[in-house]
Amino acid sequence: MSADLLVKGKDIGFIGKSGPILDSVSFELYRGQITTIIGPNGAGKSTLTNIVTGLLQAHSGVLERANNLCIGYLPQKVYVNTLMPLSVKRLLQLTQTVSDEEVHQALSQTEVGYLYDRQVQTLSEGELKRVLLARTTLGKPDLIVLDEPTAGVDISGEIKMYDLIGEFHNQLQCGVLLVSHNLHLVMSKTDQVLCLNRHLCCSGLPESVSQHPEYLALFGDQAAESLAVYTHHHDHIHDVAGHHHD
Repeated sequence: MSADLLVKGKDIGFIGKSGPILDSVSFELYRGQITTIIGPNGAGKSTLTNIVTGLLQAHSGVLERANNLCIGYLPQKVYVNTLMPLSVKRLLQLTQTVSDEEVHQALSQTEVGYLYDRQVQTLSEGELKRVLLARTTLGKPDLIVLDEPTAGVDISGEIKMYDLIGEFHNQLQCGVLLVSHNLHLVMSKTDQVLCLNRHLCCSGLPESVSQHPEYLALFGDQAAESLAVYTHHHDHIHDVAGHHHD
């Protein structure tokens, strides 16, 4: 694998209790690139992210990860036991050894430094999302995986979350893989789109995916609306594979 190639999937397949969830899905995730998975409910988006992170094993195909790949992960749903006392600081230090200063810095970057000593069960949905986003950046990850990071957040909070994700991507020079339903924001914030409906309907640069017949058939009016407002301002040059260069 090249130095910038973080994860490569070839013909990935996964079978659930009711039948195939993923069928021959191939993709590549690169350092410095934001990749967004879009698709209808039941398309296999969360399953694919769980295979990338190692939480699930693909039933067929080959998945390659870069050596010593460090992944920061924000799942779609996080359940907090309201009876268990747990501070924000403790939450960020549960699974890795990080200093108080690193915790403070991560929380400040997501603009919730004031929550450092708060109990997790007292947080709003938006506050919890920002705390968990901060947690994904600890340990200087090579790849950040975000499954519906703005679920339960209002539109202004959603826009801010995407701005923060873009900032982390630039600061850490990491890869980002995220799942989103907001086509408007996706098309202006991402470098590569994977349009998934159990199989890979289409993939590539946002401007090419947004014109693809399968994309338009899947999302209908929402796709048309996203095309009407879509702008993707480049401050870099893409090569033919979709990788960018300053």
